[in-house]
Amino acid sequence: MRQILIIIARAWQLGPSRVLPPSCRYSPSCSQYAIEALTKYGAIKGGWLAMKRLLRCHPWGGHGHDPVP
Repeated sequence: MRQILIIIARAWQLGPSRVLPPSCRYSPSCSQYAIEALTKYGAIKGGWLAMKRLLRCHPWGGHGHDPVP
């Protein structure tokens, strides 16, 4: 399951992310954060951390450096 989620995040990096204008509010980007979280914590906890990060990514959310805990 972890590998499938990593493949989805990587596909986003190689596909739509390259075509759309850069709009990341955080460093590292949400897709890179998801890959790091999934690699470090596995599908359940890493997926939860990635989902929380995606939900924080909006115009009124935070910004700046936000590494995987």
